[in-house]
Amino acid sequence: MSAGRLAGRYSLLRPLGAGGMGKVWLARDEMLVREVAVKELTLAEGMSPKERADSVTRAVREAQATARLRHPGIVALHDVVVENDRPWLVMELLRGRTLAETVSRFGPMPAEHAARIGADVLEALMAAHAQGMQHRDVKPGNVFLTESGRVVLTDFGIARQEGQATLTEQGLMIGSPGFIAPERLEGQPGGPASDLWSLGATLYVALAGVPAYEGSAAQRVRDTLTQPPPVPPGPLGPLVTAMMAQHPAARPDPRQIVAALRQVAAGGQAPRLPAGHDTTVPGKVRRRGRLTLWIAAVAVLVVAAGVTGFVVLGNNPTGGTPAAFTAPMDVCTLMNPEDLGGLLRTQRPPKGQLSADEKGPTCGWPIAETGVGVQVQKDSDTVDPWSMTPASARTLFQNQKRFWDKYDELQWSWPEIGVKEQLKVERTPVRQVGGVAEEAFAFELKGPTGRVVAAYVYYRLANLVVSAEFATTADRPTDEDIKQSALRVAQTSERMLRDAG
Repeated sequence: MSAGRLAGRYSLLRPLGAGGMGKVWLARDEMLVREVAVKELTLAEGMSPKERADSVTRAVREAQATARLRHPGIVALHDVVVENDRPWLVMELLRGRTLAETVSRFGPMPAEHAARIGADVLEALMAAHAQGMQHRDVKPGNVFLTESGRVVLTDFGIARQEGQATLTEQGLMIGSPGFIAPERLEGQPGGPASDLWSLGATLYVALAGVPAYEGSAAQRVRDTLTQPPPVPPGPLGPLVTAMMAQHPAARPDPRQIVAALRQVAAGGQAPRLPAGHDTTVPGKVRRRGRLTLWIAAVAVLVVAAGVTGFVVLGNNPTGGTPAAFTAPMDVCTLMNPEDLGGLLRTQRPPKGQLSADEKGPTCGWPIAETGVGVQVQKDSDTVDPWSMTPASARTLFQNQKRFWDKYDELQWSWPEIGVKEQLKVERTPVRQVGGVAEEAFAFELKGPTGRVVAAYVYYRLANLVVSAEFATTADRPTDEDIKQSALRVAQTSERMLRDAG
């Protein structure tokens, strides 16, 4: 769009900058008589009308979620305008320069100054995390130092190209090499602790004047995964190194970090780290009842993330497959006692154990040696599974298939069924499965003896992506029995979804 008036209200004055996400304009809000920044989001070429409409709907929904974030350390989103078949984001206009520009011009900062910036940014991140949102691209270029002294985190929740699949859906990693936490480079969706790591890497630049990891993008990724961060100079060095611990569980609590940063900002000494935190070598942390991957290479697919315990289904009075699932449903109701009893070979099947797995709401039904699990997934750029569109679900499904097809040597555990230590497993070839939902694929994991210990079926139904699993260490079931049991879990959960919808 050429310079003009947007929505009859915002006069576009001149471009302020452009990048992969689109173009930012200096604009004037004629109604409130003030200057604002307007972000024109880029549309992909060759999109169908339906894909464009779905993308606009999704972008507006995500902007609405971002607009709920009210904090002085987060750039304010004033309005969203849909014009020319795309969303335009109207934001507060900031005057000043980024942290990256400041360090480039003036060099490393005094510890007190860097500590105040770090505390302000971390408090903004904590406010967002409390709303279930992650930034995923904390770096010096996204920390803005205003002329009035405010420290503002920019590009919050809009780190994606509108009109395209999200970066994660395209098989790319949101973020900048050297500022992406190790767990996200390994293919995990990350969480609040990942933003904390990125903030630590950002503060390293403020203190040292250079990034903790330098070189080519590939070199920075490799070093992030294999090398502990160097200790930056000054009193904040140990604190920043603790924030950049390799494992999320080894990083200190954000509230303790904020208190420590405030203490240094006030001219005091940096407090000693909380006991129990090893800043370089994390302890082993097992996720309850889920697959754990330790991958030596960079996984460029970011798999689903989520913390909610509900999936949402829409009314479907005419039967068949709903266009989208939009009303809440407890994930643990996706398996009924009769089917569970048959699968687990018990007359008293356990109650489902709901967990807030990083990849999506999960319910598991474990007994000694055997377990059933169902997970409803979402991509890392969507608030919850029921906010997925059929198009984004298709992309997530294909990305999951490519992800699993890439790695064949993994480690697996499920403490609740008796596999407490990491077990080295090999994945069987990923194969398409017919007769389940709209599309499905399956694979198995073989233990050291060559026997199948777990089987998985992933399927897509409308806008939902679901993984179904069956695992056992018992001697009685054959490999084929285990494969068929996972298929029954998938078929049962699909039927329960359709019946509820």
